[in-house]
Order: sequence, then C-alpha cells, then structure tokens
Amino acid sequence: MLIEPGEDVADTAHGSGVGLVEYGEVFTRRWIVELILDLCGYVPDTDLTTKRLIEPAAGSGAFLLPVLDRLLEAREKHGPDEPWDALADAVHAMDLQPGHVRTCRKLLVERLIEAACPEEAAERLAAAWVRTGDFLLDGIDRGADFVVGNPPYIRIEDLASDLLAAYRRSCTTMGGRADIYIGFYERGLDLLREGGSLAFICADRWMRNQYGRRLREKIVKGGFAVDTCLVMHDVAAFENEVAAYPAITVLSRRPQADVIVAEATEAFDDVAAAEFTAWSLDRQDRPLHRANVSGSRLPHWHRTGDSWPEGSPETLAWLEEIQDRFPPLEDRAAGTRVGIGVATGADAVYVTQDAYAAEPERMLPLAMSADVKSGTYRWTGHYLVNPWDEDGLVDLEEWPKLSAYFGQNATAVLRRSISRRSPHSWYRTIDKVTASLTDKPKLLLEDMKKRPNPVLEPGGRYPHHNLYYLTSEEWDLEALGGLLLSDVIERQIAAYCVKMRGRTLRFQAQYLRRVHVPRPENIEEGVLDELVTAFRERDRDAATAAALRAYGMDALP
Repeated sequence: MLIEPGEDVADTAHGSGVGLVEYGEVFTRRWIVELILDLCGYVPDTDLTTKRLIEPAAGSGAFLLPVLDRLLEAREKHGPDEPWDALADAVHAMDLQPGHVRTCRKLLVERLIEAACPEEAAERLAAAWVRTGDFLLDGIDRGADFVVGNPPYIRIEDLASDLLAAYRRSCTTMGGRADIYIGFYERGLDLLREGGSLAFICADRWMRNQYGRRLREKIVKGGFAVDTCLVMHDVAAFENEVAAYPAITVLSRRPQADVIVAEATEAFDDVAAAEFTAWSLDRQDRPLHRANVSGSRLPHWHRTGDSWPEGSPETLAWLEEIQDRFPPLEDRAAGTRVGIGVATGADAVYVTQDAYAAEPERMLPLAMSADVKSGTYRWTGHYLVNPWDEDGLVDLEEWPKLSAYFGQNATAVLRRSISRRSPHSWYRTIDKVTASLTDKPKLLLEDMKKRPNPVLEPGGRYPHHNLYYLTSEEWDLEALGGLLLSDVIERQIAAYCVKMRGRTLRFQAQYLRRVHVPRPENIEEGVLDELVTAFRERDRDAATAAALRAYGMDALP
C-alpha cells in the first residue's frame, strides 16, 4: 500500500516489507516473521507444496523470503523429485508498487537458484508468485490455506475520498473511522479455506474500538475462531520505531476452541519467541510466566461483537461474575448517564477566553481538560461561543454580535465538513448543546490517563469534547467518584479499553458503559461514606478498600 512521502512513519506501520524510506515503510524483523509463521502452522513438517499462502502487502519481501525458505525445506521433505513448476500455486503475493514487485521477484529468483532451481523455472515461479495489485480491490479467484503479513495501517484521513469509498464498498467491515487494515482482515478471512489460518502483526485496537465491531461480529458469527493473541505494544518488532501498538493475531476458519492470550514486554526477543512457540504448541493448560512474556490458554472466546476484554483467565472469570451480579454503570434505574462533551470542529473559533466575544446569553462557560488536572475542579475561564438555545439552533439575525463573530471567522467555520454538508446551518457546532446539562453536577474524566481521575464539576459548566461525563439522579456523585477512583473500576476499564504507550488507558464512553457497579441503594451507608471520603482525599487505596466492600469481594484477581 502506497504511503505518500512526508507522512509520519511513527503513525504508520505499512506493509510487511523493507521498503523505501520515502514511502514510510518499516522493516518487520526476521524473527518476528518466523514467530508468525510458527504460530499459524506454516512449518516444513506440513507438506507446504500442497498448500497456498497469500501475502497481501508484500513490500520488499520481509515475509516472502522466510516463506520461501520453509517452502523449499518442505519440498525437500515431501517431494524433492516433483517438477519446480508444481510450486506455482504455493504462494500469491501482492503489492501496489511495481518497484516492490520487481524487488521481490529478484530476491525470490536468487534464492530459488541457490536451491538448485533452474533459472527459467525460478523466473516463472517468481512471476507467478508476486504481482502488482490492490488486495482490497483486485479479485483473487482461489482460496488460501494461509494468509500472513503486516497489513497497512493508514488513517482514513490520508486516503483520497474516492479510494476510501471504493474500499468501503468492497469491505463491509470498514465502517465509521475504521483504518484500512480492517479491510485486510475481512478480505483475508474470506479467502481462507476450511481449516485455514490468518496471521497478522497489526494494531490490536480493532478488538476494543467501536470501529472494530463489524469485524468482531464477522469473526464470532461467521464461522471463524480466534486461536492466538500475543500483545506486543512494547516489543521492538520493526527496524523503525512505529507507534502502531501491534499484536500478533491468529484467526482460523474453524469452530472456536481454546485460545492463547499473551502479552510480551520490551525484553521479548528471538529466544523468548522460540520459548513462547514451544509453550503454545504444548496443549497443557499451565500458564506461561516469564519476565519477557506471560500467557494463558483460555477454554473459550467471547461470543459477541462487543469490545473484547483482555486479561488472565482469572480476570476474565472475574469480569463475567461482575456482569452477572451488577448492572452497568449507565443505568436507567439509577438515572445514571455517560456522555461526551461538545465537539465543534473548529475550537480556535468556538472556544475562547473572551467573555465578550458574543452576547452574554451566547457565551456558555466551558469545562476543559485543564480544569481537572489537579484532581479538583478549577475553571480556567473558557467559554463556548454557543449557537444553540433550548429550542435548537439560534437565528443569527436575532443575535447581531454572534452573527458578526461568525462572519469574521467564516473561513475557518466553513472549512468544516459539517458546514459543507449543511450549508443552511453552517455555523452550528458538530454536536448539539443540551442546555439542561449545564447546571447539573457531573463527574468529569479525561480520556487518556494511566489511572482514573474523576473530578466533580458542581454545575454551571458545559463539558468540552475532550472530557467524558457522568450524571446521576440517585448516586451521590462523590460516592460514585470514589468508586471510579478505585482499582476495581480501573481493572474493568483496563480489560476493555485500548491502551496507549506506557499502558495509558482510554476512559471513553464506550468503555465506561462496559463497567458494572452495585446500585447505590444496595451499598451500606458506612461504605458510601468511605467512598465519599476517599474521593475527597484522592486516596486510591481507601477507595479500593471501600469499593471491594461495596462489591462484596475480598480482593482483586
């Protein structure tokens, strides 16, 4: 997949190959490729000459050369006297760039000749194995026993609109803000023969993000199984440093059975990879505990498209128990709501510290992430230039100062896609402002934090888009804040959310809604008081101790 010059390599983990720096490509280390091939079963003890492998983003051959080495070893074991051309269907690799295709073919020819393949046969095989094409759009007429590689990780903002539309027509799982690697999973799964395996090293956010829901549903409902998930966020899997939060995921077209879940540390290397492979092939249930990798074999996998939690068997069993015993945090019975603040699409225009930018009625005090950094709410004096009232979008003719303000900033406002889509309401914010929310007391949480940091806003400020909020009719919000401060809630969030570098957690609404808590009326008054005190004093240990009593638990798993 082409990545245009100038893109930030740190945000893009493209292709499996070792390509040109100007295309933002990165090397996949050889030992990582070997590990992936081991985990999906592409090993010489199997007669690989009768199997078909697809590599959808070949780059400059990081996967193809180890694949060929194993194919040649399998040929020596299972059919050394077979004609070389019998291997023509053993490999099918694609890449968008003709230069990559030429590079791969040259490397394959050289390796085949080293293995005593006649030069003409080597050239025929290389030409048959590697071709120019777009895996998401170009048809592949036959299935595969293996699909392996490192799919492109390209933000949809970096794709031309017509190309993105074509990808979405071709790949139905690419909804919302799904990056194109979602399409690579979909097409790869569709090409698997019965019993076939797909093994990618790729960002693992699709397992927990909203945009991965369609892919998760395809797996659990479409006859596929999750075999292995090895999280490698801190592993130097590539020659270049890339912020792709990778995991090796092995999926197969077969009924779901047990599944290996594991997490590697930055000390994970080729020796640890070999040990992990040996452990994964041992069908015993004993967990793996090493300084560089830990793993467990779970008896089953998740059965819905909801975000898939991660954790040890004990943690997953604990989560199931909590779900059975307690209602979700967003609970109608308790009048508890989870939401996100207002998005504008042009904060430089709509968010200001000038209280006189428009009429006083149109200046809405705004809660920002800077207001909650200290752990208590301290307003930094920001306002939303607010085009909404209780009845909806205001008429600019009735608000001359507001009209003049938007007129002065019309270029920036009209640049937004929502203005282009709705020219009659060009000055609206992306989200509608719900006036009744402003005066309600609310708990505010920043999105990316290593630990939960709930802060009580007593009312009078409207949350900005970089804050998530909770309101409740029945909860004492300070008691709920104490619960949110605890390790009991943090452990639930950590199981469901996408993790950033350094184990930073995401406190988004989609993850908060997966949290389960006791109803306030079922918690002893003394425990509620302890939660309030812990919240006011920002005492996580005391909050955790009180939360465990509220849940009726002795300890966390």
